[in-house]
Amino acid sequence: MTRTSQPTRLPADVYDSALAATVVTSRTVPQQIAHWARIGRELEMSPGVNHRAITQVLAGTSSYDSLGEQEQAIVREEWADRMATLRGELDYAAQFAAAGESYSEVDENGNLLVHPARG
Repeated sequence: MTRTSQPTRLPADVYDSALAATVVTSRTVPQQIAHWARIGRELEMSPGVNHRAITQVLAGTSSYDSLGEQEQAIVREEWADRMATLRGELDYAAQFAAAGESYSEVDENGNLLVHPARG
């Protein structure tokens, strides 16, 4: 559940860093800042967590298997957030329509639905 909160002033460097991160993470600035807040909360609650190792795994420069249980949990949460964001941005129907192509899909009952090309 997302709650609306009072506006919060942020240092310019934090906002600028979040803005720069949106290109890589596919999040909005508020989503990125909320993500960092969640990670910060987890790190503070788990002082033995190696943030640098987590960052390396998320950047693809280190192995997930090299992390401890708490670090792996943080990485899995990050991956889940990234996937949810990317899935929310998908609109294949619009892409096929824009390309003038037909497409097929299966509905919740297993029935084949064919969507003819428009135009």
